[in-house]
Amino acid sequence: MFPVVMQDLTVVVRGKTLLGPLDLTLEAGGITVVMGPNGAGKTTFLKTCHGVMRHSRGSINWQVPVDQAAQAQSFVFQSPIMLRRSVLENLTYPLRLQGMAKHKAIELAETWAKRIGLAQHLTTPAPRLSGGEQQKLALARALITKPQCLFLDEPTASLDGSATKEIEALLQEAAANGTTLIMSTHNVGQAKRLGDHVLFLHQGKPILYAPASQVFDESNKGGQNELVQRFLQGDIIE
Repeated sequence: MFPVVMQDLTVVVRGKTLLGPLDLTLEAGGITVVMGPNGAGKTTFLKTCHGVMRHSRGSINWQVPVDQAAQAQSFVFQSPIMLRRSVLENLTYPLRLQGMAKHKAIELAETWAKRIGLAQHLTTPAPRLSGGEQQKLALARALITKPQCLFLDEPTASLDGSATKEIEALLQEAAANGTTLIMSTHNVGQAKRLGDHVLFLHQGKPILYAPASQVFDESNKGGQNELVQRFLQGDIIE
């Protein structure tokens, strides 16, 4: 499935270019953090890669047919989207869509509910959960099918420290188990904790794609890119 090659990838909405042109190759493995100021195109980039937003020009070429690539991906939004069903039904839903037998789906869902601390809430309607619990459920629902690639749009932006720590642990575990994660974050500390690679966007264009060790290294801060250095220092980037 990887590497995924983007050529002249461009998204234009109502005459305004939101992304691109972008020529980029994303490699498999680990966690790629997508960074940049507000309006840089981070969400547009994630949605376009995942196929829920159309690109206006150019191409995204996975190493497998498009349908197969789509089936091997999941997406977690900043504001979790909950089915108006119980926790258990939220977790079994993607498994049943894949054709898994009901009893096996329930067994796996119960295992995941325990892993994310929701074993006592299996019959609770998902919309009644707290924000942190909903985000953990959304992440578990995305990971339960063992996707090869998971896109996440600032998954901890509205969570407190405790919930953020739990989500980050789940993300690191998923990456260790072979899922490639591509996630946007505005939090430099989180990017340092989680990132294996950094993709920095500005005004819809890729400014830098490099190993996180280079970007955050004190002697090579910002990967030698002045705009990235200013962002990491807390400057306002327009």
